[in-house]
Amino acid sequence: MQISKYLVANTRDALWGLTVSTTGFEDITPKDAYPTKGHADGYYFDISKGRELNEYQLLYIAEGEGIFQSSHIPETIIRAGDIFLLFPGEWHTYHPTKGWKSYWIGFKGKNIDDRVKEKFLSPEKPIYHIGYSSDIIHLYEEAYKTAQEEAAYSQQTLAGIVNHIIGLMYSLERNIILNKNRNHVDMINQARLRIREALENDLTIQQIAEEMGVSYSNFRKLFKEFTGISPSLYQQDLKLQRAKELLSTTNLSIKEIAYRLNFESPDYFSSKFKIKTNLKPSEYRSKMKY
Repeated sequence: MQISKYLVANTRDALWGLTVSTTGFEDITPKDAYPTKGHADGYYFDISKGRELNEYQLLYIAEGEGIFQSSHIPETIIRAGDIFLLFPGEWHTYHPTKGWKSYWIGFKGKNIDDRVKEKFLSPEKPIYHIGYSSDIIHLYEEAYKTAQEEAAYSQQTLAGIVNHIIGLMYSLERNIILNKNRNHVDMINQARLRIREALENDLTIQQIAEEMGVSYSNFRKLFKEFTGISPSLYQQDLKLQRAKELLSTTNLSIKEIAYRLNFESPDYFSSKFKIKTNLKPSEYRSKMKY
């Protein structure tokens, strides 16, 4: 059994950066023929021959098990809790082996192209192991409901749902990987709290590493792996956020703020502040007064 909805997007919708072409759900038993009938032209395919699409599709296996293969990936088992991404122009084939319940959504646009270009997403790694997620299922169901209603500007709502699914998928898998070592997670969380609490102290990243009982190089590597940025940049960004607060809520001079937040000098502080905000501290303060 499958339910699906196919949509049309106009040229104005495309300028939003992402449009949705199809969304649906299927519940396949081990005895059911696959693929199911009722798909629009260009979507139905022969399992043995596979197919290529002119869009992306994101499929989530809520229950069951199957096989996936693509130009970049040899035949691979996909299980409940896996979500996989199909890429335009990429040959692929897939099918359930023990039945499955799956959700899909098809889309295209500059937003997703840019993420692929920056290697956030890649046909070399199309499968994400995120486990069972009621949030993911709810988003797919919301997409189908929105598609069924097809209200004015529903493409913009659907684009938001796709972005939410992709962001959640990306985050869930990486957190599962990181959480395999609970000690590392606890250490980085503790370090982030320590940095936040000591913004106006002269606490260094090297001292924090010593407190955590690890070498600076190992601490820096783990911190960047978990947060995406180095601990020193994390500390600096928080200090610049604190500087904006002090500039807008106090009469402290720029020199006093620079030294209060332990920057090397007022000039160094001003330079980093402008890089971050495109404004000098004095310009930011003047702007916040109006």
